[in-house]
Amino acid sequence: MINIRDAQYEDLQSIRNLVVELSIFEKAPNAVTATLEDYQGLFREQLFQCIVAIENEEIIGIALYYDAFSTWKGRMMYLDDLVVTEKHRNKGVGKQLLEAFIQKSKEKGAILAKWQVLDWNESAIKFYEKKGAEVEKGWWNVKFWLN
Repeated sequence: MINIRDAQYEDLQSIRNLVVELSIFEKAPNAVTATLEDYQGLFREQLFQCIVAIENEEIIGIALYYDAFSTWKGRMMYLDDLVVTEKHRNKGVGKQLLEAFIQKSKEKGAILAKWQVLDWNESAIKFYEKKGAEVEKGWWNVKFWLN
């Protein structure tokens, strides 16, 4: 049985481990530079929140998100990572996490929930579209490194 709940401080190492697993899946194995201490400090500051999926006392999936603002729409939620560990994929865990994230977004009064998906991740794109999400293909990511 899968238990879905809000993350606790003690979950942060497992959450970070799943983010590292995601970076390997996304062909960027050295991209995660945020340390456990970064996660701990920023979690304490409530910069981000996370929902975890647990089976047999092991965290097998996460939906990591934070509050955001759309100048066009108002309050929105940004889903930074939705990850299910490889051996637990295709069992409905991702669906439960996404639904929990959408419910949290509604409870917070958000008008919109947004996230990104890699253009080559066809199974994720199909999953999101099946859930009713709109995949925008005309926008490009922009980032500026500050250090």
